[in-house]
Amino acid sequence: MSSANRGVNGGRNRRKRSREAEDDDLPGGAAPSSPPGDFRSSPPAPIRHGVEDDDDDIEDDVEIALDIDDADEMAEDEDGIDLFAGNYERDYRNARDDTNYEGADIDDEGEYEELDAASRRQLEARLNRRDRELARQRRMPAAFLQDEDEDGDLDLMNQPRRRRHHYDEDEDEDMQEDIMEEELSLETLQDVKSSSLVEWIATPSVQRTIRREFKAFLTEYTDDHGVSVYGSRIKTLGEINAESLEVSYDHLSASKAILAYFLANAPGEMLQLFDEVAMEVTLLHYNDYQQIHSEIHVRITDLPVHYTLRQLRQTHLNCLVRVSGVVTRRSGVFPQLKYVMFDCAKCRTRLGPFQQESNVEVKISFCANCQSRGPFNLNSEKTVYRNYQKLTLQESPGTVPAGRLPRHREVILLWDLIDKAKPGEEIEVTGVYRNNYDAQLNNRNGFPVFATILEANNVVKSHDQLAGFRLTEEDEHEIRALSRDPQIVDKIINSIAPSIYGHTDIKTAVALSLMGGVAKVAQGKHHIRGDINVLLLGDPGTAKSQVLKYVEKTAHRAVFATGQGASAVGLTASVRKDPLTGEWTLEGGALVLADRGTCLIDEFDKMNDQDRTSIHEAMEQQTISISKAGIVTTLQARCGIIAAANPIGGRYNSTIPFSQNVELTEPILSRFDILCVVRDTVDPAEDERLARFVVGSHGRSHPGSQPTDENQASMRTEHDAEMRDSAFNGGEPKQEGEIKQELLRKYILYARERCSPKLYNIDEEKVSKLFADMRRESLATGAYPITVRHLEAIMRISEAFCRMRLSEYVSAQDIDRAIAVTIDSFVGSQKVSCKKALARAFAKYTLARPGGGRRNRNSERGQIPAAAAAMA
Repeated sequence: MSSANRGVNGGRNRRKRSREAEDDDLPGGAAPSSPPGDFRSSPPAPIRHGVEDDDDDIEDDVEIALDIDDADEMAEDEDGIDLFAGNYERDYRNARDDTNYEGADIDDEGEYEELDAASRRQLEARLNRRDRELARQRRMPAAFLQDEDEDGDLDLMNQPRRRRHHYDEDEDEDMQEDIMEEELSLETLQDVKSSSLVEWIATPSVQRTIRREFKAFLTEYTDDHGVSVYGSRIKTLGEINAESLEVSYDHLSASKAILAYFLANAPGEMLQLFDEVAMEVTLLHYNDYQQIHSEIHVRITDLPVHYTLRQLRQTHLNCLVRVSGVVTRRSGVFPQLKYVMFDCAKCRTRLGPFQQESNVEVKISFCANCQSRGPFNLNSEKTVYRNYQKLTLQESPGTVPAGRLPRHREVILLWDLIDKAKPGEEIEVTGVYRNNYDAQLNNRNGFPVFATILEANNVVKSHDQLAGFRLTEEDEHEIRALSRDPQIVDKIINSIAPSIYGHTDIKTAVALSLMGGVAKVAQGKHHIRGDINVLLLGDPGTAKSQVLKYVEKTAHRAVFATGQGASAVGLTASVRKDPLTGEWTLEGGALVLADRGTCLIDEFDKMNDQDRTSIHEAMEQQTISISKAGIVTTLQARCGIIAAANPIGGRYNSTIPFSQNVELTEPILSRFDILCVVRDTVDPAEDERLARFVVGSHGRSHPGSQPTDENQASMRTEHDAEMRDSAFNGGEPKQEGEIKQELLRKYILYARERCSPKLYNIDEEKVSKLFADMRRESLATGAYPITVRHLEAIMRISEAFCRMRLSEYVSAQDIDRAIAVTIDSFVGSQKVSCKKALARAFAKYTLARPGGGRRNRNSERGQIPAAAAAMA
């Protein structure tokens, strides 16, 4: 050693020897760096208070100051020695005899006693304080230093309590506070200190914080009246032995916004923690509930962002999404592995449990006991299973862009979500959008791609939420105020297809079909349909297809099909073999997809007789029975049918009966409640008004035109002049005001969902006599036969008129309107030779209706105003 080093060390050694007495005061005479013994076996030393604590603090400060001086001198020694001086080679000469090592503070013969927990903690606290003081003087970041409370080697149960002067807390706090120090605050949770959110959530301290905050949310969240929201839900859950707890995303984001953010972006990890906390909170109310259900599943509702199936992209993978659609296929229920246990065939050791993911098969390579590589047998008794079912969700018919094919996604249902929906129902799914490896897809494309699935967390039927349409309180007030208008029925009829001129009878029939009647079950067995079926038969170019397209856009749920492009299975249901499971599954057709809506069939006369025969059951019983490939079941088809057809030979011949003008059998014709005949007759005055309407509509609908005040004034003047001319010439009178299309759609939806009219104190004698007269005249004229279905149609039409007024009871005025529509349908379908006689015979039934006799004048003239479609 060089002389410079020996000189410095000598001065430092003298100071160290002067402190030997102080060092001897340490327990057992041990140095701070002495290795600890089995300190867990010793009881913790009692904590001293008062003057003794102050004396210890003073001594600690003195010791720390001396240690800092020694450290500073050592730093100066390190900085002051020039290792590359001119005679530096002398330090490395071979002079081992001159080498002398100091022996200060080294006692090889002394005996050291083992430290107890309290002494060791006191020594390490002093060392930590010295390091922090050194760091403060040298400006070292404190984050790299050990905290005073960090003592991973000590048993948490043996740690002494913290002191009041350091933490400004009560000394008598429980030792569990040391465990809580490892959790984070809600504000600190937002500072993600990992490369990904999933890794951050996997941190134990973060998981404990999430559990604590979500448990506080379930137990403390209250409504506006101060009542616990989820406390009552958990009590209800226990009363009905359910295993799902619905949690509103809006409530979570308002109370714990960071948990809501984590849930949306890492739902797999968050939902697993939520399920565990939900079970803990449930056990607080029901101690033995875990014997009924092993897990409680949190179901998320009210997710604010709603996507369509065609909007899902790779950015949504492993995120929580909410989509809606129609169920087209549903598989059977299979048991899926949840926790897997294996038995080693050689040493009989039980291996596991291993958690089974939804798309990855669990495989083990060797036995942990005998190191063998198998074989391994599945332990069926100890393995935990869960229910598994797969749905095919297709875009709702009203949401598919024009000219595009509807897209679909596979939806996985687990646990109690099984059989939550069946084919034909419109549902809303909240779940995790995941990718899944598909070998067939890779072989087909020639490069690695992944299939996508939707793992459902919550499934809600759309008709439970007012058909996916939520009306605000302002909408309901506006609808109620509109229903009190005495001319509301005429306004609704005039608002149907406003871009089509004339066709008041067709618009009335369409409005009645959109409103519908009330379905009934006679004596608890026989089902009586409430939907109204309409057939539009007329010459080409009379806007039949445009009326159907308008209904498709207006009805809350409508499916459009054509007779040429639809087959029997395309309208009803088909059986398809699943390529993955090899199972035969049902796939609903147009009538099944339109359940609780409207099915529109254009070119109805172009269908094959066999295909038309397949919809007989759907039109009356509103069910579709399937018996194929070992599947015997019945599907629901509760929808109204509006069909359009062309007469034989292209144009309607009024000299022959209705049944000879169309290639439809009597069983099909009897299932239509209203028959509308549309003829394109030549009338110069009517044709001139029609031409002005079409030309003006084209000009107003041009994309480059701007609706100025001057144009609107001229449009109103022109419209009033047309109505005056029409009334003067015996045409249609001036119409009532129209309703905005958006409000009309909400009005129709509100009426169907909220209004169920009752038949009370109706004129039964009048209806019975009308039915007898219609049967007698149909037999005499040779027209299509009148059956009991037409009598039921009068009841349905009267209920539809009552729904237009949002009334609870069917009035005499509604019965009169229904009788007038039925007679107009019956008389309008007769041949011209007997039409006038029938009109005079049934005039006594139609004079009582509002504005009675107006349409009869048109019928007597043998004309129904022709129409042309012009998009307004």
